Amino acid sequence: MRYAHITGWGKYLPQRIMTNDDLARIVDTSDAWIRERTGIRMRHIAADHETTASMSTAAAMAALDRAGVSPNELDLIIVATATPDHIFPATACLVQDALGADRAGAFDLSAACSGFVYALSVAADRIRAGSANTVLVIGAETLSRIINWNDRSTCVLFGDGAGAVVLQGSDQPGGVLSTLLRSDGGGGDLLIVPAGGCKMPLTPEVLSKRLNTLHMNGREVYRFASRVLDRAAREVMHKAGWTSDQVDLFVPHQANLRIIESAARALNIPMEKVFCNIEHYGNTSAASVPIALAEAAESGRLRPRDRVVIVGFGAGLTWAAAAIEWSEPHAMRRSRWVLSRVSYGLAGVRSRARRLLRRVEDRLFGAGEQAPATHPHKNGVTEERKEPVAPAPDRRSN
Repeated sequence: MRYAHITGWGKYLPQRIMTNDDLARIVDTSDAWIRERTGIRMRHIAADHETTASMSTAAAMAALDRAGVSPNELDLIIVATATPDHIFPATACLVQDALGADRAGAFDLSAACSGFVYALSVAADRIRAGSANTVLVIGAETLSRIINWNDRSTCVLFGDGAGAVVLQGSDQPGGVLSTLLRSDGGGGDLLIVPAGGCKMPLTPEVLSKRLNTLHMNGREVYRFASRVLDRAAREVMHKAGWTSDQVDLFVPHQANLRIIESAARALNIPMEKVFCNIEHYGNTSAASVPIALAEAAESGRLRPRDRVVIVGFGAGLTWAAAAIEWSEPHAMRRSRWVLSRVSYGLAGVRSRARRLLRRVEDRLFGAGEQAPATHPHKNGVTEERKEPVAPAPDRRSN
């Protein structure tokens, strides 16, 4: 039987920090008001040149270094995000190109704050099935770009950042032992960016109403999270054959300190066994859990063979959990680290060379065979335009 072990982890946070006092200069709020209701003291905000892809790449490099894995060993890259660089191509493809991971497939996964745990489950299943051996899983968000900075009920909550882990297959028991994925689309309107998709394209009217920014029913989302957090943790622990007293560390999605404390009480897990960094980062959505995992491992709160439970919950509505036996990292040798840095530097050169080669091929050989002409169908679906065909002769008279 194959097991999916986490062998590397990394995180990236933008340098710019916005404190609660900074926010109080923008909207009618205060440090005391925010900290009392959420536990948040500050959050990191991406600079103009930083994007979900660039932060993902930085976190990925740190995780690959920790795992001792080079990009060309990757079979798959999954980026969990609700704030991709573009509708398409996938942010994961931009990361693949930046890393020079020439053998890797890549796709984005959208499950909002549950996204990283969803992606981890997909990656672990691929490894257990034998269709992949080394998978890079990233949770990254640039939420500051979709926030209405005049809405104090939402702008105080969110921050930017990225976290990543490397999963590798092994015959040794451990790693991701059980996962749980759940959803309730009936609550989709409780946490939503209404515009920007095909249902509500961007127009001057939409932009004037800020419908391209995050909208949240805070009271209902709070109730939802309070219901599912401990329930999901219990179910995934049961699937792994654990009891709450056997858990060494509980790493929940960092959305609200009061929700986390309530879940810990319901699970009978002391707060000393709960990892919480919401004070420093706010809610970073899909990046929340992997940033917390990386920070917990770096600070010594996670050690090999520790039992850790992670839980995510958010828009969709979605929630997910995983029970993990923590693994020993594979330290990268100095020589291999140098080679990786050279590889990253060459990745951009290779990418530009491929673009140039495609342009040269187009000039030399043309665009190739023309695609069939199309015309809009009455229901809006495009159909191939077909030339009229003469009816077959009626042979019944012969």
